[in-house]
Formats: sequence, C-alpha cells, structure tokens
Amino acid sequence: MSYLSIVFSSFCVYIFILAGLRLFGKRDLAQMSMVDVVFILLISNAVQNAMVGPDTTLLGGLVAAATMFAVNLILKFVIRKFPKLDRALQGQAMMLIYNGKIVAENLRKSGIGLDELEEVIREHGVSSVDEVNLAILETDGNVSILSDHFQSKTTHRRRARPKVKKK
Repeated sequence: MSYLSIVFSSFCVYIFILAGLRLFGKRDLAQMSMVDVVFILLISNAVQNAMVGPDTTLLGGLVAAATMFAVNLILKFVIRKFPKLDRALQGQAMMLIYNGKIVAENLRKSGIGLDELEEVIREHGVSSVDEVNLAILETDGNVSILSDHFQSKTTHRRRARPKVKKK
C-alpha cells in the first residue's frame, strides 16, 4: 500500500467519523458515558486497517496520524473562514428553557430528558425550572444557565463523579 493511499484512506475515515459524530448529537459528546467511550475506542480500532491496510510499519502509522492532524488543521481553518460550514458541522446552540418555561420541541430534538435537564439545573445551583431565565444547550454539548441567582451566565462542564468509598 502506497503512502498516498494511506493519506487518502485516512482522509476518508476522518470525514466519515466526523459525520458520524455529528449525527450522534452534541449532547453525547460532552456527556460521554462508559458505553460511548467503549464505542469510540472500538470505532478507532475498526477503522485502523482501513487507513493503513497491510502497512503496519511505524512510518505507515505516522503517515496516517499526520494526515489526521493535517485534515483537522485544515478543517478548523476552513470552518473559521466559512461560518455556515461551522453551523452545518457543529450545529447551533439550542434554547431549552426561556423565562422558566421548557421549550419542549428543543428538548425533544436535543435528546435530553426532563430528569437530565433538572439535574443540570441543580448542578448550576438553581432549584427549579421556573427559576431559570434561560438555559442553552451549547454546540459543545454543555448546558449554560442564566438565572437571577447568578446575574450572569454559568456553564457547567460534566466531570466524572467521584467514587464513594463504602465502609
């Protein structure tokens, strides 16, 4: 397999994975569960041979990795130049709550359940939906909350919950 073939295959795999993750939904990217992590790891393993074929040399792997870096760099440059492409690839922020009222259609589109939304609200230190002035699902999958309690925007980034030691 020639190195040019590795470059082409790696480019195609990058675009395919990008499209698949876009279809996944932004909520899933910021709040990956154990199942999602395993899925991503298995996808990377599944497409490795498609990128390098029988070439298992160090140089073949480096060519594939360099192609991924180059495609990523070029894509980020193009996205900055063309905002419409950015919106097509990454989507737009979505309003989930406005003036204490849930925007049910957007909640449904986002794939976030009411329990999840209420959990995020509590994580921001707000006790109920009707106290939220504005809740936005950002393009990176995080939820930003505007509330009278804060007088400013807060963004909660999901972190792994610490394990509680059993006595």
